[in-house]
Amino acid sequence: MNILKKEKTIRLIRIIIFFLIIIACLSSVINSSIALLLGFIFTNVFGNRFLVFNNKAISFLLQLAIIGIGFNLNIQETLVIGQNGFMYIMFFVIFALCIGIVLGKTLKVEQKTAHLISSGTAICGGSAIAAIASTIHAPKEDISIALSIVFILNAIALLVFPTLGHIFNLSEYQFGLWSAIAIHDTSSVIGAAQIYGEEALKIATIIKLVKTLWIVPVAIFSSLLFKGEFHSKKIPWFIIIFVLVIIINSYSPISSTITNSIYTISKSIFVIVLFLVGMNLSISKIKVVGWKPAVLGISTWFIISTISLLIILNL
Repeated sequence: MNILKKEKTIRLIRIIIFFLIIIACLSSVINSSIALLLGFIFTNVFGNRFLVFNNKAISFLLQLAIIGIGFNLNIQETLVIGQNGFMYIMFFVIFALCIGIVLGKTLKVEQKTAHLISSGTAICGGSAIAAIASTIHAPKEDISIALSIVFILNAIALLVFPTLGHIFNLSEYQFGLWSAIAIHDTSSVIGAAQIYGEEALKIATIIKLVKTLWIVPVAIFSSLLFKGEFHSKKIPWFIIIFVLVIIINSYSPISSTITNSIYTISKSIFVIVLFLVGMNLSISKIKVVGWKPAVLGISTWFIISTISLLIILNL
């Protein structure tokens, strides 16, 4: 009976702490980086018994928050930002894939694992890995390794990129562009940009979504390379809704009070997303990663981050 009572008490404490953190995220008491750290601590202390639900919640809330960001954008600035960032995105997506393939062969990393890590680095982290994995029929072990590396590097990027941005005296435009190019997951890109400033958040969101669209051509390329199948359900259709929201916001007489409220709520949802992302970072996942895949992921990311920073510093 005492053991059962103890388990119920721990369960109650876990639920209370979880919802207190969620409330703190919504009320802007904590920022994105703190939320990520709290998620990591929470899952390693209490465990994460709802991993599948957690991943679905991350996907849904992230897409919902991105759509909400559209209420703070107009079509003219979106087209200008997207057009200006397109060539950078195209170059670094292709460059990251090439670097990953070369390093993967050099380090003798299993081909599908190397391709998933490279795709995650090149496009948008976990979303790209999930889409490409289904296309090339990657084993669960390869997917787990690739996701673990990406999640770890995302956490590092969210914590260090804003500081590095200030050290190098990057403007908000420069930081938004750099974070969209060099950070893997959309959630961490927007989290880092949100810490840096409002303009950085706009730039990073638009350019990252342009980058996310590269899932389609890379998935088709991957299906040909590994003789797999391309699934249209992996196309990020929510981006169409994001664009429609921007158009509505640009040409409809919606009150600025309403759009500003939606935008503020969306930023709070991003903080919740980062907390949930942190809950996916467990010590056991870190142990799963072998040294060769880790070296591949870190090296590819370091090369892309460094070169893109050097280019952006000269803008």
